[in-house]
Amino acid sequence: MLEFFGRFHPVFVHLPIGILLLACIFILLSFSAKFVNLKHAVPIMLLLGALSAVVSCLTGYFLSNSGDYDGKLVSNHQWMGISVAVLSIILFAIYKKVKSNAVLGTISVILIVLISITGHLGGSLTHGSDYLTAPLKSGNTKSGAAIPPIPNVQEAFVYQNAIQPLLKNRCYSCHGSEKQKGKLRLDEEVYILKGGEDGNTIVRGKAEESELIRRLLLPLDNKDHMAPKEKPQLTENEIKLLKWWIDNGADFKKKFKDLPQPEGIKSVLTGLQKGESTQEVAKSNDIPTEEVDMVDQEVLKKFTAKGVTISPIAQNTNYLSANFINADAMGKDVLDLIKSIEKQLLWLKLENKKVNDQTLSAFKNCKNLTRLNLNYTSITDAGLAQLKGLDQLQSLSLVGTNISLKGIEQLKQLKNLKFLYVYQTKVSKADLASIKKLLPKVSLDTGNYKIPFLAKDTIVVKAL
Repeated sequence: MLEFFGRFHPVFVHLPIGILLLACIFILLSFSAKFVNLKHAVPIMLLLGALSAVVSCLTGYFLSNSGDYDGKLVSNHQWMGISVAVLSIILFAIYKKVKSNAVLGTISVILIVLISITGHLGGSLTHGSDYLTAPLKSGNTKSGAAIPPIPNVQEAFVYQNAIQPLLKNRCYSCHGSEKQKGKLRLDEEVYILKGGEDGNTIVRGKAEESELIRRLLLPLDNKDHMAPKEKPQLTENEIKLLKWWIDNGADFKKKFKDLPQPEGIKSVLTGLQKGESTQEVAKSNDIPTEEVDMVDQEVLKKFTAKGVTISPIAQNTNYLSANFINADAMGKDVLDLIKSIEKQLLWLKLENKKVNDQTLSAFKNCKNLTRLNLNYTSITDAGLAQLKGLDQLQSLSLVGTNISLKGIEQLKQLKNLKFLYVYQTKVSKADLASIKKLLPKVSLDTGNYKIPFLAKDTIVVKAL
């Protein structure tokens, strides 16, 4: 209950600031014969200002007990606020008794200084200590971009040069050294890995299971969405960068060149190197322009209870991604739930040995599905017949399955298919020509890459 009253602190705190500042200005102006009549308004202004200052101190104290703020900064703000309240009461008590303009003027000036310092400390708690000076700092990123340009991105450190600046410019104001909303700090490695009151902020190697990513992808109006809707939002590319970093172990020491760089992240890194603004990012071309209804939260909780991770694929959309990699079972009770998200399901990851041909029948009505991952499942050629009706499917991964050319032949009806991954399947080298003829517009990925190593990383240019 006390914390509830503490939440009113931002409402009350502006009253003493405005009233007491105006009272002090009236006192100073009343020293002139031209404004002597202002003296009559000063006592009531000092009374109202002192009372509101006391109320502000009380609500501020209640709010500070939430534990969301840095102790030292709160303490400084608290004692400065108490000083304002005490000095305003003293000034109210002596105003009519003291006739010396020098005394009244000195106290008024001191009170103005105290109010200014207290207000600045309060602003630092809310917005960060560099809120006023940030725009003046050299190297401030252009166009509001959270990550400064990285000229040689491959030689740069992922965390130091990209992730840390992103967190600093988008997250520190609520989760930094001065304020820890939800008991969460994101300004140092140890705190990032520790997490907040809701558990692990990131799960190394599993971005989709990380609380940080889940909250970033919640609808903007959701109370748990990060960042708050009134603050600058992370762009789609910035979220992609975070997910890529977490999926690759959330390492704090490695360079960009040390991590795998799939096609989807290359354009993001190119943008970082060119210093292009990431403020406006178009939706991915595999996200339908026509929106769908939001899935009931109770349905999503049922999926979670079964070990299935369901999350929005991007901000401000109701389309979903489903990950069955940790599903406890793939029985009828789980598959029946699919009917409740058929329209919303866009990306599906069924990387689970429990998945078989019968499992795929539960997804044949997910007509909006654009990405399907069947890696290391127990499906056979016969199971691929269930995919014939998925007209919007653009990416299909069959890595580590028993699929052969016979199964691939059943995909010829998928007119929108663009990417097909067949590494570690029964598709032989001799079959590749047949597949390319059957699916001429599809990019075929057979894996087992061999990356050539350069003899040296320096190009020597000699004069002829």
